[in-house]
Amino acid sequence: MSQKIKEWIDRLGQVWVEGEITQWQLRGGHVYGKLKDLDQDATVSFTVWRSVAQKLTSDFSQGDRVIALVKPDFWVKGGSLSVQVFDLSHVGLGELLQRLEQLRQQLAAEGLFDAARKHPLPFLPQKIGLVTGRDSDAEKDVIRNATLRWPGVQFRVHYAAVQGERAAAEVAAGIVALDEDPEIDVIIVARGGGDFQHLLPFSDERVLRAAAAATTPLVSAIGHEADRPLLDEVADLRASTPTDAAKRVVPDVGEQLAGIDQARSRMSARLGQLLSHETDRIVQLRARPVLARPERLVDERAEELVRWIARGAELADRAVEDRAVSLEHTRARLGALSPKATLERGYAIAQLIAPDGSAADVVRDPRDAPEGQPLRISLAGGRLDATSSGPAEQR
Repeated sequence: MSQKIKEWIDRLGQVWVEGEITQWQLRGGHVYGKLKDLDQDATVSFTVWRSVAQKLTSDFSQGDRVIALVKPDFWVKGGSLSVQVFDLSHVGLGELLQRLEQLRQQLAAEGLFDAARKHPLPFLPQKIGLVTGRDSDAEKDVIRNATLRWPGVQFRVHYAAVQGERAAAEVAAGIVALDEDPEIDVIIVARGGGDFQHLLPFSDERVLRAAAAATTPLVSAIGHEADRPLLDEVADLRASTPTDAAKRVVPDVGEQLAGIDQARSRMSARLGQLLSHETDRIVQLRARPVLARPERLVDERAEELVRWIARGAELADRAVEDRAVSLEHTRARLGALSPKATLERGYAIAQLIAPDGSAADVVRDPRDAPEGQPLRISLAGGRLDATSSGPAEQR
């Protein structure tokens, strides 16, 4: 009987069915799982052989809603019915996840998720741009927590729809507007939690392109920790919640003041240690024998100075005496060579007298003074005038 049932089932063709995966196990390249009927409380086991599993274009897991091309398969020994899967794809939400995955891969290939292109957040932003829904809890959480941490921080809020058809365009416009404001130091895109469909605008390509093009650092604070829209990948910083965004964007004034006090305490302690160390070092230096009587250094230098002064005075006196003796010798030589000294030894100088009565050339030859030539004779005791009687050999 079982064999006849199997033969009859084997003659059945393939059929497309829709269901939810409640079990997905991969063993040896083959997939074994269970598919739950969406309308009735019924579950059927399925098998995806390795040759088919390798051709699947998407990743599947428990909880996915899928459409499958299956063929019934009857196991004779156990008397159980299962299906063999020949094709498998997401349906409904699964198709949407598939499109999001394709967009993720496209943007990743363009480098929009690279860590190198992300901007660092300023340590203390003066003005924060906030893109969020009007009168939303996310707006209140961000502003309240940021103000509590740093009371002087300012906000510029750009309200936008955060779900629905208008959300993606308005959020993208808000990012662009705040990025163009030179007073904005950082931008926060915030929204509270919600189901997957409500968070889809934050995975819209328009929002992602605007966030990637922004030069102002951008923080994504969408939903809760488990929510991961694609904006988290493009943003410069991902915050798990709007409250977490406020805490990560501005520093805590109390923590900063405490840090300053700790730094001052460490500086004071370090300075005290340095002064104590240098004081001990000076005491050790003064305890050395060479510094036991430091005035000895001055006394030794004073004695050297006295010796050098005495040596200098001696050399100076000796130089003066040598110069005095040399001066006397020079004076004696000058006296011996003086014309006056020559005259005192009985010599005289005879000069011709010009017609105007002034002394002219010195007479060096008797022929220079012919007979009757007036002469002026210079002696040691003075001068006298005379008249030449001519050369002596002519008389």
